[in-house]
Amino acid sequence: MQIKWYQIKMILLLGLVTFLCAFASGRNAKRNIVKPKIKFLGENNLFITSENVSKLLIQNYVGLENVPKETLDLNVLENTLKSNAMIKSAEVYLAVNGTLKANVEQKTPIARVNTNVSYYIDTDGEYMPLSSNFSARVPFVTGYVEKNNLKGVHTVAQKVMNDDFLKTHVFEIHQDQNHKLYLKLRQCDFMVKLGDINFIERKINNLKAFYKKSSKEKTLNQYSVVNLQFENQVICTKI
Repeated sequence: MQIKWYQIKMILLLGLVTFLCAFASGRNAKRNIVKPKIKFLGENNLFITSENVSKLLIQNYVGLENVPKETLDLNVLENTLKSNAMIKSAEVYLAVNGTLKANVEQKTPIARVNTNVSYYIDTDGEYMPLSSNFSARVPFVTGYVEKNNLKGVHTVAQKVMNDDFLKTHVFEIHQDQNHKLYLKLRQCDFMVKLGDINFIERKINNLKAFYKKSSKEKTLNQYSVVNLQFENQVICTKI
C-alpha cells in the first residue's frame, strides 16, 4: 500500500495551524486590557472629556487595565456610557492588541434653561447637564419650565437652531404659566408672542416680514409687544 505523503503532510499542517490558532486565541483572551482610547464623533466642543469617559469605564471594572479580555463585558460598558446624560451614543470594542476603544457621540445642546435650576435641552428634547469644560452659545429659556414637559420649548429651540434669521436675532425663549411662548430679540425692546406651537412656520415667516419692513422704516423701537399668535396676523402694541 503506497503511503500518501502529500495527504499526511496536509493533515499535519492543518493540525499545526489549528493548534497555533487555538494557542494564540487562548493567549489573546487572557491578555490584559491596556489604557482605554476614546474617540469623539461629530462636534469638536467637548462637554465631556476623554478622562471623564475613561473614569466611567474604569468605575465598572476596578483596575480596568489589569482585567483579562475574556472577562470583559462590552455591553455593560456601552450601557454605562449611554446612561451618562451628556452622551447620546457609544460603541465600545477591543482591538487585537488588547486596547479598549470607545467611539462616543455627545449630545448637542440647542437651548439653556435658566430658571431656579440650569441645564441644557438637547436636539432630541431631552435633559442635558451643564458642563464645566465648555459652555454652549445657545438661547436662554426662562419662565415656567418643567424638565418632563419640554415639547413646546424644544420645538421653538429647534426652529431657532435651524433658521439663520432666528439664530442671529433670538437670544431668549420665554414660557409663561399657561405654556404660552415668547421670543426676545437682540437689540429690540419688544416681546414676540408666539402663543402655542401651532402654525409655527407661518408665525416665523410673519415675524421675518414684520422685522424686515420695520427695520426699513426704522420703527422697531416703537413697539412693546409683537403678537403672532393669531393666524395670518401681526398685532403690534406700541410703547
